[in-house]
Amino acid sequence: MWFFDALASGFQQPTDPGCLQWFRIIFGTVLTARFALAFGQGGWDRLSPGSLSAHLAEQRLGPARARLLIGVYRPVLIVRAAAALALALGFVPRVTLLVVLAGAAMELLYLKSPNAIRYTLLTGTCLLLAGDLGQGLRIEHSLSTANTWAQCLLVLITTDIYWNSAWQKLRSPQFRSGLYLAQWIHTYSQVREHLSYRRQFAVPGIVLRHAGNLTERDVRLWRLVAVTVITAESALPPALLIPQSTPYAVAAGITMHVAFTCLKPRQLLTFSGLTIATYVAFAT
Repeated sequence: MWFFDALASGFQQPTDPGCLQWFRIIFGTVLTARFALAFGQGGWDRLSPGSLSAHLAEQRLGPARARLLIGVYRPVLIVRAAAALALALGFVPRVTLLVVLAGAAMELLYLKSPNAIRYTLLTGTCLLLAGDLGQGLRIEHSLSTANTWAQCLLVLITTDIYWNSAWQKLRSPQFRSGLYLAQWIHTYSQVREHLSYRRQFAVPGIVLRHAGNLTERDVRLWRLVAVTVITAESALPPALLIPQSTPYAVAAGITMHVAFTCLKPRQLLTFSGLTIATYVAFAT
């Protein structure tokens, strides 16, 4: 298996640089979508003078740094979106990647739960460590050691994300029993019409009708879903590395993340998109 061969060789095992070149294209595309969405739903006016967000930023950062953040906020929104598109198109990729990471890191200053940004920074740093990001949309497949270290690191990060998530779910009796998912869906079905941000959710109506009533049958159904998710998150990393099971693992992973994203499209777009993108790093 290439991954263990690379570890044993001190990352001198040649790999296909095209894997991370594909990841660079998808990474840039996902971040372009995220940054474009950040202009809407009040994002452009988030730190307008006198707004609550500006007041909170001042309390958190202090007056001087808050004024600096407010001053650069809108220009950074524009620059980082353009840089993400340039990265996807392969235009001076290392420079545009640095701009994208800096623009993403800005969100750490004002978002309450910036987990997607942390994951963006982790995967983007792996990409930054690659020796051959390619140029334009051309993908090169001649074996080299230029991206071996970065590719292994990306595999390790994705494996840790999956296994840590599975472990946390396994430790939660409420999740394992299906009660957490049943309660979440039921609560959403009751309050969705009163949510000002309901466009951030996209739970199919058939799910709400047939599995959103918090009955004993619903809890049993969600218990099955919970067990399936834990099993999938545990099995995906090794299955992605084994060539014979890779196509099935990719299909299962995409299906799982599409289901996750249906729950919270805007919040999970970046995480799901980047996680699926890392699947190319598992390839030989």
